[in-house]
Amino acid sequence: MGSDSSSTVRLNIGGEKFYTTIDTLTQREPYSMLAAMFSGRHTVCQDPEKGFVFVDRDGKHFRHILNWLRDGVVPTLKDSHYSELLREAEYYQLLGLMDGINSVLNRKKEDEDLTTDLTRLDIIKCIQSEKVRFRGVNLSGLDLSKLDLSYVDFSHACLRNVFFSRANLQCAKFRDVDAEGANFHNATLQECEFTGANLRGALLAGASLKSANLQDACLANSSFCQADLSCAHLQNADLTNANLEGAILEGANMKGAKLNNSNLKCANLQRAYLRQVDLRETNLEGAKLDGANLLGAIR
Repeated sequence: MGSDSSSTVRLNIGGEKFYTTIDTLTQREPYSMLAAMFSGRHTVCQDPEKGFVFVDRDGKHFRHILNWLRDGVVPTLKDSHYSELLREAEYYQLLGLMDGINSVLNRKKEDEDLTTDLTRLDIIKCIQSEKVRFRGVNLSGLDLSKLDLSYVDFSHACLRNVFFSRANLQCAKFRDVDAEGANFHNATLQECEFTGANLRGALLAGASLKSANLQDACLANSSFCQADLSCAHLQNADLTNANLEGAILEGANMKGAKLNNSNLKCANLQRAYLRQVDLRETNLEGAKLDGANLLGAIR
């Protein structure tokens, strides 16, 4: 068989018939067994009548092999099928697909490990004692709404999708927490510390965050609609695609904050510190900027 990359290849994988091209079989994984077979350096055996190249493997997952070679996307499968596909990837020496499957399996394992053994009742019992700490604890998915969690130390904890709606979290510590997707709707978060926290996609609409410290926090795609962030510390915070419509940011320090595609429509930015902040992709329609420090800001 020649090495014309545009030529069609007919494959018989354990009785399953497939049609593809030499390009598909050789470009994405150039060091694989399939690439070697159709590189032109080797002679492959074909059915003399029908022209199919026979490979003695189960053809059940070979369509996923071909789709990987075409677009580089790991398929979505049942867990048991990933191990079967992995065996086929190992046989064909598809290192990229092997890495992709292992990454999917590792993510699934991490998600399973996020399951918490604590209950809402356990938390209530804990907060009745003094100097409550949940440092590094996994509380993902718990409903902690309306609880008095003021002054509690959650630093380094996993708080993914935790429901904190209307909870009293005044002066609580959330340093370096993973609170992606958490719900802080109408929660009291005055003087809280969120330094370095991951709050991507979190809901903080209507929350009171007066004087809260959100420096270096990831707040991308989060919602702060009507939230009170007056005098908050937002230095170097990532507010990409964040919704701050109607939020109170009076006196807030936003030096170095990323505001790409963020919505600050009708927000109160009076006396806010916005020096050298890039505001070109920010919606400031109706925003109050009286007394704001805009020296060097890009608009």
